[in-house]
Amino acid sequence: MPVPDYQTLMLPVLSLAAEGETRVPEAATRVADHFALTEEEREELLPSGRQKLLHNRIHWAKFYMTKAGLIDSPGRGRFTASDAGRALLAKRPTTIDVELLRQYPAFLEFYNKSSNSTPADKLPLTKAAASSEATPEEQIDAAHAILHSALKAELLQRIHSQSPAFFERVIVDLLVAMGYGGTHEQAALRLGRSGVAATAVWMVL
Repeated sequence: MPVPDYQTLMLPVLSLAAEGETRVPEAATRVADHFALTEEEREELLPSGRQKLLHNRIHWAKFYMTKAGLIDSPGRGRFTASDAGRALLAKRPTTIDVELLRQYPAFLEFYNKSSNSTPADKLPLTKAAASSEATPEEQIDAAHAILHSALKAELLQRIHSQSPAFFERVIVDLLVAMGYGGTHEQAALRLGRSGVAATAVWMVL
């Protein structure tokens, strides 16, 4: 099965935290076993490649529950269920999600403040983010991928609408920027010897 979203992970993460102090990597192993994730799913990375997807989603599940007062952090990187968290588990909830967390005044205050925050506040939650199954990093990575794809398509379209001579100048600029060809004049001289090849490439684009 795919890696569960961070809201689905809230209940199992809080249940593990109620057993005693733990860390995200340790919780990730237990959660992966609970959901019978494959080795590939356990090692899956965010699109940015900076963090494991499962670790990221557990982190945000923990973070939001901390804001609700359900989880305490007794030390750097360690977390455990608070009295409020244990009280919630005693009610045997079937799920824990952002909607449930909004019943806690501390989280509701954080939620409302985040939705009206300025960049200087550096709060990672907005109403749109909270209602999404994706974590903030996942939303950023997805937006970056869309922008990158759109930019690439627009760039190719603009280049293709230009003349072969313009394309040759683009190649010269690219070669120099990458450290090849020395100066613009030297790179242009070398390219001039194979202008036919450059024109052919332009026609393919």
